[in-house]
Amino acid sequence: MNASALVLEEPRRLVPREFSLPDIGEDDALLLVEACGLCGTDHEQYTGVLPTAYAFIPGHESVGVIERIGRGAAARWGVGEGDRVAVEVFLSCRECEPCRAGSYQRCVRHGLRDMYGYITVDKAPSLWGGYATHQYLAPDSIVHKVPDALDPVVATLFNPLGAGVRWGVTVPQTKPGDVVAILGPGIRGLSALVAVKEAGASCVLVTGAGANDAPRLAMAKRFGADIVIDVTTDDPVKALREATGGPLAHVVIDVTAKAPAAFVQALSLVRHGGTVVVAGTRGANVEFWPDLIVYKEIRILGTLGVDSPAYRRALEILASGAYPFEDLPRAVAGRGGVSGLIETMAGERGTPPVHGVLSPQDTS
Repeated sequence: MNASALVLEEPRRLVPREFSLPDIGEDDALLLVEACGLCGTDHEQYTGVLPTAYAFIPGHESVGVIERIGRGAAARWGVGEGDRVAVEVFLSCRECEPCRAGSYQRCVRHGLRDMYGYITVDKAPSLWGGYATHQYLAPDSIVHKVPDALDPVVATLFNPLGAGVRWGVTVPQTKPGDVVAILGPGIRGLSALVAVKEAGASCVLVTGAGANDAPRLAMAKRFGADIVIDVTTDDPVKALREATGGPLAHVVIDVTAKAPAAFVQALSLVRHGGTVVVAGTRGANVEFWPDLIVYKEIRILGTLGVDSPAYRRALEILASGAYPFEDLPRAVAGRGGVSGLIETMAGERGTPPVHGVLSPQDTS
């Protein structure tokens, strides 16, 4: 039996290929992929913004059912055949200093250079990404059991919601009663909104820019935002001061992409002694007044990736049904239609959905 996969051979060239299913030993497993979430990384890989010198199977937000698993892996991960799991993008040797400290994004053996959805197909057994009917789970994988009641398509939100938990709460140490500003109303902005609300934030502002963000800001209100602002027409600093009676944000979370002005806005929205978390990439140099960081004693933190506690918390929140994640503007495509969906998410055709998902078992 073979696995069917989509291989990104070069920018904008996703080619269907067949691969033999690997033998599974004591410490690894084989996943039947039910759904794979799509994010900015996917369309940056597809369009060539993130250049790659080799062919690979994309997809790093995989949810599926364990089809085969070795006894050692089953004991280590606490799952068995037939269990639905979410697969973390990073692998961990569990032995090096970064892994022991919980920063396994910097694992000496794996790290950024060796993560699911970005490994050459020339490395056996080739099935290293979620754009395939099956994904190989290596011994150093980290997986989380998905609650039984959670639909696999919705469960792919474990990744962005996990990011929201880590970027919005864990890294800045958001506390009950904090005032929070979130820049960007996409899936990661909404996820950060949910995370800080769960942490007890007293007032949360979410910003967007322009007509395309209007429905996303409306969705942010449904998810619990106290204030939503289109920065092309309204002043977010003024709006936040009016809502709080003067004080600005304890924490500002910038999840925008390719929006240099957002970073400058973050510095304006944060109060003296506050924290700015930079989670989105700029794509360009940013012009700002550095002395403001000194005068306001701003703490600026960059953050990359998610960790296991955040993923576990994300799955708990999703399973609780407390937020309308099922109602997100969503598009699900089979293997035959994923290129078009990625182009839409890149803003090249039509209005991008908030949540895009590949269903690899579907050939349409």
